[in-house]
Amino acid sequence: MFLLRRVAWVFIKLLIKYKFPEVQQLTTRDLAIWLGKEGVEKPKLLDGRKQEEYLVSHLQDAKLVPSCLEDLVKWEGLDFSTPIVVYCSVGYRSAKIATRLQSLGYKQVFNLQGSIFEWVNEGRSLYRGEEEVNKVHPYNKFWGYLVR
Repeated sequence: MFLLRRVAWVFIKLLIKYKFPEVQQLTTRDLAIWLGKEGVEKPKLLDGRKQEEYLVSHLQDAKLVPSCLEDLVKWEGLDFSTPIVVYCSVGYRSAKIATRLQSLGYKQVFNLQGSIFEWVNEGRSLYRGEEEVNKVHPYNKFWGYLVR
């Protein structure tokens, strides 16, 4: 199962880079380092999954992507130069959202490579509101195999 999961991850990441070459990829490791740094502007974390997935767990301080991306400019402190990291389950949906954000004029948009599945597979914290949890929504049975 380990080898199959590893091959699947390689394929998924290559597919996302191929389909969305204009989107900058940010590794989960690099995001964790960025979030842990003092004195630097933290990125806004946007969860590109469905609400039922988000309600199970999400990255700390992440906000669910609004149904109308134009509504992002209404968020306090969010402008076109604000760094934004978008994630979903594996990175495909979030890459599509990142592309749309770039077309709206956002300059520092990153797709979280491997997204929440890779984040949790590395043992990083997930939250339901302010409470730390250890469960992630699998999206469906097929994609759930990518979660350890």
